[in-house]
Amino acid sequence: MGRTTRTLVVLGIALAAAAAAAYAVYRAIQRIPVREVEVASIEVVVASRAVPPGTMLTSSDVRLVKWPAQHQVQGAFSETSKVENRGTVVPLEENEVITASKLAAEGAGAGLPPRIPVGMRAISVKVNEVVGVAGFVVPGTRVDLLVTVSEQDNQGTISRLVVSNLQVLAAGTRYDEDEARAGKKAIPTTVVTLLATPEDSERIALAQTEGKVMLVLRNPLDMAPVETPGIRMAALVGPAAPPPVERKSQGKRVMVAQKPPQPEPAKPKPYTVEAIRAAKRTEEPIR
Repeated sequence: MGRTTRTLVVLGIALAAAAAAAYAVYRAIQRIPVREVEVASIEVVVASRAVPPGTMLTSSDVRLVKWPAQHQVQGAFSETSKVENRGTVVPLEENEVITASKLAAEGAGAGLPPRIPVGMRAISVKVNEVVGVAGFVVPGTRVDLLVTVSEQDNQGTISRLVVSNLQVLAAGTRYDEDEARAGKKAIPTTVVTLLATPEDSERIALAQTEGKVMLVLRNPLDMAPVETPGIRMAALVGPAAPPPVERKSQGKRVMVAQKPPQPEPAKPKPYTVEAIRAAKRTEEPIR
């Protein structure tokens, strides 16, 4: 038997022994019984399906699941009876733990009213695709409200930001939302409901009655209030330019635009001297 043959035989025997040992260990591990470690758990109430805000919860909307006792959720419920017949103030996803902050107070009912904080009001503004910022005004976004109105005494038209940093509570009517949810389509925004203080509600109501309103979408992280003086038509278009004049250039008649008249520079204030005569003070110009 040659040297190469002996080497191959030794390698074959080693591989066979290793395979047999590995198989024996595998079978031994399989025979070890599975040890189940019992983890302390509690029951919590979760949503059994996706629930939109303003929905009155029923027994079909919730269920109980096991939850680790070491990681309890603050404000969670352990009985379904404590969440039934209460309205939701935020949307719930399937298997989401229901807490007290996500529900309206007992007896408050469902729909939009329980979602209005104490001291605030909900006011609706009629919109279209332009006023509603091309459909980007959806619940949860923040907007500013502009109004364009004709001033009294024929002073022209003015556009001004009247209320800033308004939260959108709802987009579209309740019927529009139900139709969109059933057909899984975009909400046709015909009306936008805004969250405002009583004073801002008065401004919005007057703006809708006396002028044309426009919503301006803003970054939700930009919470600073905005105050502007507004802009009038005269400031928007500026002074009217004089009509073009006809001139000759290289034997041809051309129309040349004229520069608008420039305002006369203000005359410098003459130097004065303050004169004091007894208890009387006067300013006399220096000549």
